[in-house]
Amino acid sequence: MNDWLTIAVSKGRLLNESVTLLNKIGIAHKELLPGDRRLLFELPRQKVRLLLVRAGDVPTYVEYGAADIGIAGKNVLLEDEKEIFEPLDLKFGFCRIILAEPIGVELTRKKRPSKLRVATKYPNISEKFFSQKGIPVELIRLGGSIELAPMLGLSDQIIDLVSTGATLKAHHLKIAEEIAVSTARLIVNRASFKLKHQRVYAFIDEIRSVLS
Repeated sequence: MNDWLTIAVSKGRLLNESVTLLNKIGIAHKELLPGDRRLLFELPRQKVRLLLVRAGDVPTYVEYGAADIGIAGKNVLLEDEKEIFEPLDLKFGFCRIILAEPIGVELTRKKRPSKLRVATKYPNISEKFFSQKGIPVELIRLGGSIELAPMLGLSDQIIDLVSTGATLKAHHLKIAEEIAVSTARLIVNRASFKLKHQRVYAFIDEIRSVLS
């Protein structure tokens, strides 16, 4: 199956638009939808294998060659910094990585503790962000429900991914600074880029034509 393409698609918020995009270039599987328990789908006519994996795992599958191509959020790529190619911004799944703090507090100004406590599920992005500013911080890693941390005194600030900002407001938080913008990206394994040159380039060109 060396002439097949294996494509890793992330579960969660990017799934529906990823499936729609693949459908537009003739890569379709009716069961590749939220709620289905299968994780591997084969399309013999197109010689394509689709993997449905956790969003944070897509770059790992691609880096190690278990998948030739993947669709992943830029937030994941910034956090993991894998050895992969990133040829296309797919222009969907728009979110922002932000620093937030309780409303009425100005911790990013002069009035801040000697060492901030910041809750996040993006420790690498957070460490780089504060290091560049020369601000000492204690990072508290959480897997979810980051907005609760300031309310319960666990942290002074949070770094998280937001779309509309409604969840922040519901927890009496405000955006102090925007760190990065995140959209879905097409990523490619470095070896596949060379060994499956024609197939990979044809796939990228098809996606590019749909986007344009």
